[in-house]
Amino acid sequence: MTSHSKLFTTLAIALVILATGIVFWLIPNFSKIAGESSYEGYSIGFGDDTVKARVLDILEEGTTQLGNQTQPYQILLIKVQEGTYIGQLLEIDYGLRQIRPPGLSFRPGDQLMVTVGQQPDGTITGYFTDYIRTQSLLWLFGTFVVFSVAISGWKGIRSLIGLCISLIVIIYFVIPQILAGKDPVLISISGAFILMTATLYITYGWTLKTHAAVTGTLISLIVTGLLANFFVTLTRLTGFGSEDALFLIQQSQSTINMRGLVLGGMLIGALGVLDDLVITQASAVFELYYADPEQGVKKLFRSAMRIGQDHVAATVNTLVLAYAGAALPTLLLFTISGEQFAYLINFEFVTEEIVRTLVGSLGLIAAVPITTLLAGLLATQRSRLGRLLPILDPTNYFNGPRHSPF
Repeated sequence: MTSHSKLFTTLAIALVILATGIVFWLIPNFSKIAGESSYEGYSIGFGDDTVKARVLDILEEGTTQLGNQTQPYQILLIKVQEGTYIGQLLEIDYGLRQIRPPGLSFRPGDQLMVTVGQQPDGTITGYFTDYIRTQSLLWLFGTFVVFSVAISGWKGIRSLIGLCISLIVIIYFVIPQILAGKDPVLISISGAFILMTATLYITYGWTLKTHAAVTGTLISLIVTGLLANFFVTLTRLTGFGSEDALFLIQQSQSTINMRGLVLGGMLIGALGVLDDLVITQASAVFELYYADPEQGVKKLFRSAMRIGQDHVAATVNTLVLAYAGAALPTLLLFTISGEQFAYLINFEFVTEEIVRTLVGSLGLIAAVPITTLLAGLLATQRSRLGRLLPILDPTNYFNGPRHSPF
């Protein structure tokens, strides 16, 4: 390994560590970044009386009858680890007063969230609120990082940096701007384009291929936004189809365009799949042209579109399955209710998901010919760029060695 390679390796690892640290700093400081001071007095999460605690001992275990269900229970001796009652020893039950998931039990040393309070007679009591999942999530994230780097190499490292940039853009730009009352559609399109551009260039380098993907992304986002606006208006969506929307209206001190928020959510929701689609299609075009540099734009477009047709069919199915998986409890509830499907789809929260899925799919379908044509033009007409070519593609993609631009 050359001295330059060692230097880049060290720099890349340092960037990943820094980006990872930024992500985990953002998570606990999210509410502060989003403007917590402007929304004092509101909370939809844990209150101040919900704190971390550690299990010291299992005092009792057995089974109990809760409604029509027989389930195991535990009596735990815990020690409060933070807050007003730090160091306090309490006995709490797990499974006597709430439905307990099968197969989940506590052992000494485990951590949990408990809500602690003081009774009128001065007695301090507590009850189970939720599990502590931080360590498990860290293990999952670490596994994700290791496999990303092991399989994708430098591109995996750059994709992780791009992921961190995406989170920063959403948390620092998109959310605060929407909370400030700005148009969610314009904010979502601009934020999506910023994070997508940064991610694509960091991951795939400054090449003609990436330029085609970025330009295709911008045009596809605009097309998707126009389609979303048309069909949201056509289906008369108001943005008030969920309880979250009602909570947001009650807690926000600024006027938020709820219909625009639906549109923005559709754009960001389709963005992740759009990223994969545009860069894959651009790569296909450039590789096809590299294999046969004599072909013109029309032949190259037709060849790449055959690949794109297969890709978009699989991608649309992926998008539908992703939304269906997220809505699986709702689908089960509909099945149990016995209502007719033609009646149920008129509920706004159902219509919203249908519009979200189909509009996102239409945006993906439009991205294929747009990106294919742009990539084909850049590949076949690159000689016309003249002195701009070394600037736009310093890696010399077609004439240089076939290696990563980094």
